[in-house]
Amino acid sequence: MASILSYLRIPVLTFSGLTTLASGLLYFKQNELIYPRYLPAGARTEEGVPRPHQFGVSDYENIRLITPDGETLSAFLIKPTNKGLAKKVTVLMFHGNAGNIGHRVPIAKVIEENSGCNVFMLEYRGYGLSTGTPDEMGIMIDAQTALDYIRQHDHTKGDSIVVYGQSLGGAVAVQLVAKNQEAGDVRGLILENTFTTMRKMIPRFVYKPL
Repeated sequence: MASILSYLRIPVLTFSGLTTLASGLLYFKQNELIYPRYLPAGARTEEGVPRPHQFGVSDYENIRLITPDGETLSAFLIKPTNKGLAKKVTVLMFHGNAGNIGHRVPIAKVIEENSGCNVFMLEYRGYGLSTGTPDEMGIMIDAQTALDYIRQHDHTKGDSIVVYGQSLGGAVAVQLVAKNQEAGDVRGLILENTFTTMRKMIPRFVYKPL
């Protein structure tokens, strides 16, 4: 009986060791799981960030913002192609947790062509060509910095603002709108495929026995 128990200890100890190792990796790599900013490959390089002109958008600004804590953020301000349709409305767009703003330009193009709105596309810290490392507090600083910029920029000053968030960006959008309700210039909120809990953002690996 003792010999059987000694043999049983081997798989138990092996499983415990693997569990400890997996837990450690999850702890130290949780930022990469929540914010997979290097996907797809090259997403943080000059060549890996598509520019609006590559999608036929000619009237836009390539912007650099400085946050209160010293990070430099990349952004695009896309202006309406049809000036006759142009409105004093700016859509502030927050993307999901992978890729960069260049990958969402086709969506911004559809918005400006069909609504006549400006579209301000913010790149979070640690994404695309922005500096820093993403975390919840930092990204909210980025979001507020973008909103404040829209309020002061010559082309967008005085605009009604609609905040649009995709996936991770939906959580950012909700918090930003809640914080800025009293100003009265945020007139709308659009959420697309937004997660319900932080756990929903983390990829799940399910073991299926053969």
